[in-house]
Amino acid sequence: MKGRQWRYTPLPTEMEDTLSGEEGEEEEEEEEEEPAPALQDPVEPQLTEASQVLGASEIKQLSPHLPPRVTGHPWSLVFCTSRDGFSLRRLYRQMEGHSGPVLLLLRDQDGQMFGAFSSSAIRLSKGFYGTGETFLFSFSPQLKVFKWTGHNSFFVKGDLDSLMMGSGSGQFGLWLDGDLHRGGSYPCATFNNDVLARREQFCIEELEAWGLS
Repeated sequence: MKGRQWRYTPLPTEMEDTLSGEEGEEEEEEEEEEPAPALQDPVEPQLTEASQVLGASEIKQLSPHLPPRVTGHPWSLVFCTSRDGFSLRRLYRQMEGHSGPVLLLLRDQDGQMFGAFSSSAIRLSKGFYGTGETFLFSFSPQLKVFKWTGHNSFFVKGDLDSLMMGSGSGQFGLWLDGDLHRGGSYPCATFNNDVLARREQFCIEELEAWGLS
């Protein structure tokens, strides 16, 4: 009897260990998969009104690239050409009283969507201002984001005749004229960016400036 018991008892123990091991593996796999969807929810911003440049899909793609400090803040439309007209001076006036970061969204005559994130409000300046949070982006058609390279600090500069973002060797990553009708984009050392539009010089169909604080 003892011999038969000795042969019999290990079998269910081994089976139980095997089954419990398999169940543990299944539980671990389920635990690893569950948190993933929840990470996507907080990055979707709330807009005070609909954008005429970007759709919901583009906004969702762009949001994770914004600095963590603006996450959860609503997007407030400070300026748009369809409402406020094509005027850089008007853009500066609309920005008065705003000190937080700004997202510029553009659509050109080819339907190309691109823009820039500025770490602070757009304003008149004698020199370049901003921080390394500033970046350029383009949907061409997939999203490409061009972050600060650290090569120089030529982030944003605005005068009455133009608005410039990123520079190097006399080229600007993005510039807009005083009438906000025409602009240009060239590779620059600040962001090591591609040309944001389909051509280096473009005509602006729609421009929006969103406050993110």
